[in-house]
Amino acid sequence: MVTRIEISRTVLDAIQAHAAADAPREACGLLFGNDSRIDASVPAANVADDPQRHFEVDPAILLQASRAARAGGPTIAGYYHSHPSGCAEPSETDQRMAAPDGRLWLIVAGDTVTAWRNGKNGFEAVTLAIV
Repeated sequence: MVTRIEISRTVLDAIQAHAAADAPREACGLLFGNDSRIDASVPAANVADDPQRHFEVDPAILLQASRAARAGGPTIAGYYHSHPSGCAEPSETDQRMAAPDGRLWLIVAGDTVTAWRNGKNGFEAVTLAIV
């Protein structure tokens, strides 16, 4: 599994701006690309019952992106969300709720953004390279 992933400053800035705008709610969205690069992100509504403490990507956005990918569109590489009052590491809830599908997770906490991959052994840190 790739332990380094590239992201452009533009995509990273958009994710951080979304996180800042949604605070104190957790922001969330989808990441598009492949195992070694994030090419784009799309913000999604957080439809969790308690969006200040949890996130749930709007299923309509996820379904739309999945259908587009199957039709030859961008591939969903993973997800991003923010921890407005926490740290940029997977929380206990993240660890409990995340599918071990190998997809990438970006977590934003203030000015800090970290990358993780969730597999059968749990979350593993991934180096985020800004290009």
